[in-house]
Amino acid sequence: MKTAVVLPFLAALGYDVFDPSEVIPEFTADAVGKKGEKVDYAIKIDGSMRILVECKPITCKLEKQHLAQLYRYFSVTDAKFAILTNGRTFHFHTDLEAPNRLDDRPFLTFDLAELNTNLLPELKKFAREGFDVEGVLQSANRLKYTSALKAALTSLIEDPSEDFVRLVIADVHDGRFTAAVRDQFTPMVKTAFRELIRDMVQSRISTALESTSAVEAEPEVEVIDEAEVVTTEEEKEGFMIIRAIAREVIAPKRIHIRDQKSYCGVLVDNNNRRPLARLWFNRSVKYLSLFDGDKEEKVRIETLDHIYDYTDRIRATAKRYVDSVAREDAPAMVVE
Repeated sequence: MKTAVVLPFLAALGYDVFDPSEVIPEFTADAVGKKGEKVDYAIKIDGSMRILVECKPITCKLEKQHLAQLYRYFSVTDAKFAILTNGRTFHFHTDLEAPNRLDDRPFLTFDLAELNTNLLPELKKFAREGFDVEGVLQSANRLKYTSALKAALTSLIEDPSEDFVRLVIADVHDGRFTAAVRDQFTPMVKTAFRELIRDMVQSRISTALESTSAVEAEPEVEVIDEAEVVTTEEEKEGFMIIRAIAREVIAPKRIHIRDQKSYCGVLVDNNNRRPLARLWFNRSVKYLSLFDGDKEEKVRIETLDHIYDYTDRIRATAKRYVDSVAREDAPAMVVE
């Protein structure tokens, strides 16, 4: 899980997972009464400890008790953030409530299998380039309380409290708020909430469809502009997964990313004649191109995790390039 998920995740954020001075595996952090304890990964930025990462089995549901080790690690290092993960769910913690004491409640949680794209800008703040401790802490403070408020509102929608029902019907019911009135209006409030949310969603969908129809009605003119080529975070993560897979047979420094307008290429030696894979992520349906000699095959993938299903084929392609370079570099036989 660490190699297959956590390291590619850190690499997607711009950290050099092959540099043990930046991403330190099995970092030892001695705490009082706990000599030789280790955290799975410690991340240093410009020589300063910044993030601790603790990994649990993917079958493990992350709970408060799993923070025990991170509590101790956090208190004996100058790290400001800690990540607890089981390879699918990631919990981000810091010390908003008391200095140098890890909060029980994460300020940011996301699930790789059900990734909310609205969280991507928040995750990007943890990228190595431009990492700003104060800026992330400000976001953490906002995210923590926003998440708590959303949870509270969700609870009110699903099970409206008596005080909430009383507040909502204050302008529509003139009589006394009795038990009978409460029982009458509580299901109405719950239904009204659900219908309000449904109407808002339908309104946004209708607006989006109208905009799409207007665009489709215009004549399509394709203009190729290099400025339009933007490598997305998803493409970068896909590239890092492919590089992590291929590193078993080829040096990672030989694997390069070259983005095009229609696809994102993964090349060996940055050579167009040595394609390792292609990522077709510019539409709602995603495809991965695999290569067998001069033959290209596009396979549909639902999530980035599906790339691992083609590990053997990616490594086989990488090995062919390694073998071909070895043959090219072999000394010529001199026949006298």
